[in-house]
Amino acid sequence: MTGRFEALNRLWETVRQSNHDFRATTDIFPILDPEGVGRTLELAERGTRNGADNLPVTTAKALDVVEQRIVATVEEEKKKSHQILEDEMARYSERLQGLDFAGQFLLIRRSNAVTLSDFTADVSTGEDELHGLRRDLVALENEAAQFKKKHKLDRTAKVTTGASWFFRIAFLVFLVAIEMLLNGNFLAEGSEQGWVGGTLEALIFAALNIGWAVLMAFIAVRFLVHRFLVSRLFGVCLLGAYGAIAGAINLGLAHFRETAAVNWDAAQTEVVQRMINDTFALTEMKSWVLLGLGLIFSFVAFLDAASMSDPYHGFANLQRRLNAARERYIARKQELIDLLRDTRDDHNKKVEDIVRDLSDRRQEAQAIIAGRTRLAALFTEHQNLLERTANSLLTVYREANRKARTTPEPKYFLTPYKMERLNAVHQFTVEFNDNEVANSIKEAQTSLSDQMDRIGAAFGEAVARYHNLDTIIPEGSHVPAQAA
Repeated sequence: MTGRFEALNRLWETVRQSNHDFRATTDIFPILDPEGVGRTLELAERGTRNGADNLPVTTAKALDVVEQRIVATVEEEKKKSHQILEDEMARYSERLQGLDFAGQFLLIRRSNAVTLSDFTADVSTGEDELHGLRRDLVALENEAAQFKKKHKLDRTAKVTTGASWFFRIAFLVFLVAIEMLLNGNFLAEGSEQGWVGGTLEALIFAALNIGWAVLMAFIAVRFLVHRFLVSRLFGVCLLGAYGAIAGAINLGLAHFRETAAVNWDAAQTEVVQRMINDTFALTEMKSWVLLGLGLIFSFVAFLDAASMSDPYHGFANLQRRLNAARERYIARKQELIDLLRDTRDDHNKKVEDIVRDLSDRRQEAQAIIAGRTRLAALFTEHQNLLERTANSLLTVYREANRKARTTPEPKYFLTPYKMERLNAVHQFTVEFNDNEVANSIKEAQTSLSDQMDRIGAAFGEAVARYHNLDTIIPEGSHVPAQAA
């Protein structure tokens, strides 16, 4: 579901971009140093020289060369400052345009239109998947019910866990080891190879004794508990075969011990003859003990193997398949609910970020407008400062000129310099109305909050729909077999 909510994700990505890199400081425009300009233009010296020559003449009406240079210097600074003003105004305009309120509101409307449908599409996909798993589970429930009815079983199957299997098999291995050690001590007395030879022979007999018991436990018990009489009779026959062969194995071991004690090499041939001619002719108490221990170990192994799984053939396997199907269905349903919950929470977090960002963008826009207004005021004041600087420089020149003159000064000396004011040429390409934006943000916040409520309601409905599958397709209902 990570690919869902594309519109909301695009909107959320845009709100993460920074929008505040403008600056508006009181020293943004360079300050013209009157003393430095005066020294550069040599105003006092030139004023004195021109005054001594009575220049400009009394009837002059236009500024002389020195005065024009003063004005030109100030005008040049004004032009530079005006270019700075235009650059800064352009940056403000770019930042305001970058806020893109109209685009944000459009994305919000689009997001509202598709987000809920995306969520419900995910719900439907999950419901389809669960529906299939539920049908598989019910089919197995029907199969189990029919199996129990057919075989007249009114209980659940015994299913052995992996840990139980491990311990039971370990117990069988333990029985083989114990029987091998005990028999090895008895058989070692007549073995030419001593304890090693006796233990090896004992291992063979123990494995045969325990192995036969385990094999017959898996086979005979299943026939004994079967509902059909013929199967039960066959099970009784198998049980008798188990007892007969188990007794033969252990009697053979006991006879082998007695014959091996006399002649190890001829023991195998003599055992067969003694088993045929005089089966129970054991002359030593140890041989009877060996026979009893072997039968006990065989019986214990038989019981352990018989209890490993349900004794009724096929019942445990069917129960395992049913349990696995139920676990798959329950686990997948929980996974889908958790996935929808994560999707809902992720959606709501993004919506909260968007709502918070809209207010931040409005504050950013207000700061941009205030910065632009402040910058314009600073430029106006800067032009006033340049005009005062120009008049101050003209005064330095004219005072020096006036003191050195022998003729009256020109009348325009008494007229202060009036600098032509410049205004910002660059205008905002985006109109910003704070009241309209505030109302739009309020509407957007309301719509996004409503969207969160709808997603929350859709999540609740989805969980109910998933759980309703248990009612729509209840366990024990008939599910027709799928065509092959």
